[in-house]
Amino acid sequence: MLITLEGLDGSGKTTVWEALHDVYSDATFTREPTNSWYGDAVYRSLSDPDADPLAELFLYTADHANHLSETVEPALADGDLVISDRYSDSRFAYQGATLARADVDIERPLEYVRGVHAAFSRPPDATIYLDLDPKTAAERAGRTDKFERDGYLAAVGENYERLIDADPGRFHRVDATRSPEDVIARVEAIVANLVER
Repeated sequence: MLITLEGLDGSGKTTVWEALHDVYSDATFTREPTNSWYGDAVYRSLSDPDADPLAELFLYTADHANHLSETVEPALADGDLVISDRYSDSRFAYQGATLARADVDIERPLEYVRGVHAAFSRPPDATIYLDLDPKTAAERAGRTDKFERDGYLAAVGENYERLIDADPGRFHRVDATRSPEDVIARVEAIVANLVER
């Protein structure tokens, strides 16, 4: 089973992901961007305010493709539980918002990004969405890069809502404004229920 953790920057995904290590020590824990050279290229682009948005999308896509072939698919083939801190929905929500704001001739950016992935990606079995308003997300994240401004995060949040509306059975919404302990407990309960099915 592939379970993904999604949400705006500052929503607590990484904190939850780390807490789940203690409960599911035999699971395969992974994240996007990865620590491969593809992921390194993504991180370089994140720090460049002038990075070309289409080039950036395809850097993320290359990283995702490598992540699938090197980590996710082998682990699933071995029968492992895979828990990923960010996955394809991040790409759809974030790069969809980036393309919408860029000077590119793409009429429906979210659908375009999803289409790029449709030919090869493996959808998650379940996605836990840590729900946080854009202003709080930007404050928590410290607005340290181009993807952490609250106006931009509002567009990302709208894209996440569109993704949830399109596949409500896969998403499990968790209120990320609650204390970290409450959020972790709620996520652990959701994961336990998913694993028991």
